[in-house]
Amino acid sequence: MAEIVAVVSIKPDSVRGGAPIFIAENEAMLEQTSFLLEKILDASAHDLKNGTIILVNHQ
Repeated sequence: MAEIVAVVSIKPDSVRGGAPIFIAENEAMLEQTSFLLEKILDASAHDLKNGTIILVNHQ
């Protein structure tokens, strides 16, 4: 079963939910933050192609 463990977005008004949300200032910070969290959380990053990347634990 998959679980969203974090959300990183450059669009703060478009994200809500129970997972921690990280707001990035630009695309470069979006990618940098997502990939760091991917390693820290041992999760998979999935780019939704709308300025948001979700980090998912697939265990």
